[in-house]
Amino acid sequence: MSTTNPTSVLLAGGGTAGHVSPLLALADCLRRRHPGITITALGTETGLESRLVPDRGYPLLTVPKVPLPRKPSGDLLRLPTNLRGAVRAAERAIQQTGAQVVVGFGGYVSTPAYLAARRCHVPVVVHEQNARPGLANRVGARMTTHVATTFPSTRLAHATAIGMPLRSEIAHLDRAATRAEGLAHFGLEDHHPTLLVTGGSLGAQRLNATFEASAAQLRAGGVQVLHLTGAGKEFTPSTDGDGPPYVVAPYTDRMDLAYAAADLVVARAGANTVCELTAVGLPAVYVPLPIGNGEQQFNAADVVEAGGGIIVDDPQATPEWVGSTLVPLLTDPARIDAMAAAAAAVGERGADELLADMVEAALAESQAAPGEVRP
Repeated sequence: MSTTNPTSVLLAGGGTAGHVSPLLALADCLRRRHPGITITALGTETGLESRLVPDRGYPLLTVPKVPLPRKPSGDLLRLPTNLRGAVRAAERAIQQTGAQVVVGFGGYVSTPAYLAARRCHVPVVVHEQNARPGLANRVGARMTTHVATTFPSTRLAHATAIGMPLRSEIAHLDRAATRAEGLAHFGLEDHHPTLLVTGGSLGAQRLNATFEASAAQLRAGGVQVLHLTGAGKEFTPSTDGDGPPYVVAPYTDRMDLAYAAADLVVARAGANTVCELTAVGLPAVYVPLPIGNGEQQFNAADVVEAGGGIIVDDPQATPEWVGSTLVPLLTDPARIDAMAAAAAAVGERGADELLADMVEAALAESQAAPGEVRP
């Protein structure tokens, strides 16, 4: 076997789509490169990975969910015991699968995976999705020199910016060639500017409320809308008067066709969303989630600086803003085209291949120095 060709890899991450999506993109890439490879995901029983990983055809092993509390609490007192149990479960997964490399994507699962890999003398690769790294990946980056980030601005030890590993249907999307199929799929027409509104798989209350109240003025302005509300959050848009379609759906399994149909997107600024939109060259209005450590604001910073997006603070995303700012933007084709070009200029479609290169490099380095415990 070539020292650069892994035969078994353990991919650790879960909890949110931001961790699971790049994990699956890397898994698919490694399988394309090495058809006989064994790829196993390490996750929790309750995260999105419990459904998404098996649906993609990969086995899932689980570890107990161990939150890393940032404030004094009962969880902090229980942390050493809980973490030991999770590390033991991760060690068993490494031994059971014969994993030669452990790749972590952050979240609850990655810290025990990194610690178990170090104990088992298995090389580690880290991928950080957000502009501001999470605690798990700050720990993991101290154990390896094979660290990848999505954004150049991310401060993490040993980091190389490669972008976000994306699903192949997004990474290889030709929006212009697929536009007619996308419009037809969602029941949209081919002679209106098209707005895609999405708050991710769970929806976004602010966006849903604002655009439900703005449906009539968008249609009156000649704009058609595809609004993905999140499951259980659908509404019936106003149909007063003539106007273009306003299509409401809880979600779609064909985001590639949604992107192909759209001219502009209004969305949160999760790392995966930002990277998918820039990869396919879609301009966007980003409304960062106003909680957490502010990473969503930073996720969109590069594309906004390049001119491919606009940031609107959550409280400012109102029906009045839709009428005064968004409708004029959507009906200005020259500006939309310029923003699309700027978004595409900062997009990266090949991060899955770059991360697979890093996995192979970590394995080669480990095998070149057998018995050595990696730093």
